[in-house]
Amino acid sequence: MVTFIILLLIALDQLSKLAVLRHLAGGGEVEIIPGFFRLLYVENRGAAFGILQEGRPLFIVITVAVIGVLLYGIYRKRDEVKGALRVALVLILAGAVGNFIDRLRLHFVVDFLSFRFFGRDFAVFNLADSFIVVGTILLMIHVLFGDEKNSHAS
Repeated sequence: MVTFIILLLIALDQLSKLAVLRHLAGGGEVEIIPGFFRLLYVENRGAAFGILQEGRPLFIVITVAVIGVLLYGIYRKRDEVKGALRVALVLILAGAVGNFIDRLRLHFVVDFLSFRFFGRDFAVFNLADSFIVVGTILLMIHVLFGDEKNSHAS
């Protein structure tokens, strides 16, 4: 079931990016909620928020390592990795793989979700980025507030 969920999330990410490439590449834009949310095609050749532009070789090496660690945690440590921690790792893995596919196939990541808060544009991102952020938040919550009796066992 976990494998199915991972593959489903990756498919959702890739299908959304395929639709954006087909309909918005070349400068297209669709305003969904005026002044707040739009679909906007962006080619991100960097990391989060566009930092480290043209760092593709580094991203590939780091992503392969991260994917390996996540696969190990999800499948080899499945008896120990449960609940919110498992959900966190699944989301981070699906997001990492989704963006990794873009980097390998296109040499950039397709971003398209654009929000405007208080008159300022927020970073443009995609579903894979959302999976990674939500997974990371869950992971941080687990680390900070996880099962006390197991973390202090002697």
